Amino acid sequence: MKSLAYAKAWATETALPLWAGAGFDDKRGLFHERLDFERRPIAMPASRLMVQARQIATFSRASLKGWHRGADEAVVTCLANVERLYHRGDGHPGWIFSIDADGRPASRVRDLYAHAFILYALAWSHRLTGDPHAIRLADETLAEIDVVLAAPHGGFLDAAPSIDPTRRQNPHMHLLEAVLALYETTGRARDFARAEALVTLALERLIDPESGALLEDFSSDWKPLQPRGENRVEPGHQFEWYWLFGEYRRLGGVVPESVTDALLMFGIDNGLDQATGLIVDAVTDSGSVLIPSFRSWPHAEGVKALVTATAAGHPGAAQMADHLMASLLTFAPDSLEGGWMDRIDADGTPLVDHMPASTLYHMMGAIFEADQAFGSDAAE
Repeated sequence: MKSLAYAKAWATETALPLWAGAGFDDKRGLFHERLDFERRPIAMPASRLMVQARQIATFSRASLKGWHRGADEAVVTCLANVERLYHRGDGHPGWIFSIDADGRPASRVRDLYAHAFILYALAWSHRLTGDPHAIRLADETLAEIDVVLAAPHGGFLDAAPSIDPTRRQNPHMHLLEAVLALYETTGRARDFARAEALVTLALERLIDPESGALLEDFSSDWKPLQPRGENRVEPGHQFEWYWLFGEYRRLGGVVPESVTDALLMFGIDNGLDQATGLIVDAVTDSGSVLIPSFRSWPHAEGVKALVTATAAGHPGAAQMADHLMASLLTFAPDSLEGGWMDRIDADGTPLVDHMPASTLYHMMGAIFEADQAFGSDAAE
């Protein structure tokens, strides 16, 4: 994989040092939400749990690989502060969504997406530190999800309280990622059983049997929100689910290859813009482009998917993985010294004026997966 050596150098020499340095607020013991293009922190009215959790998990993984010295201390410090400030931050079960600059609750909403990521962070931090408290806290969090975000018809509510009846696949996808990470950490059957339930939900409700695409938005009883052919599909999520199904298989689960192959091909056939070779943000389940801009993260998830496809023996998958890694790196020019443009238009012009910290999870996830598969021949 020709692009991997450069990607690893970018990660270890610029990206990880940047986000552990300028990206970390030493006074608060928390990560910053975003930096500007001069790599300076941008003051924000609220700090989200999701961002803290993603950074904790990412730096745990980097430390385990020996890619960033000093990450252990930052992980331990940040996780302790996050638990103190966010878990039952208003005195009620669950994790609050965000805190203000003084550490007080900014949003008391219980958000499934955020709960999924704190579970993910706890699983990875336990692998790094061996602290049994991380697993106890993960179990407490799962019990709180079961109660606070319980929903009829399978799955969970996106958030509570909320007046929005829409059910979304996205937080359930990340919950699957989290419980798979937890299962690989603990080896407990009950953690795998949670993964099985989420995979069943995906197979029975989230994937359209006609197009083979995984849809984004549903009614409260998991019916597609729009008529067939008009539903929103994100190519990046086709790749992300393909990779997740691969992880589920690796850990002992079973998913029909016909389902996963259809996901991968839908993402490639309908997500890749022919003019630029980049992955568009959203299409319909009939393949029409809905959002023609390009974000960095779908390319990261594409790398992970094609790494998995390579291991499964798909012809040309390794070359496609290399192409998508090279495409991903175009979002991180040398001038940003470890940062990135999160969204660009067809001309490569940035469509946002800052660098969101949350992107590191995607960028590093792709590099971790590629290194695991191709690290021995990265320079070939």
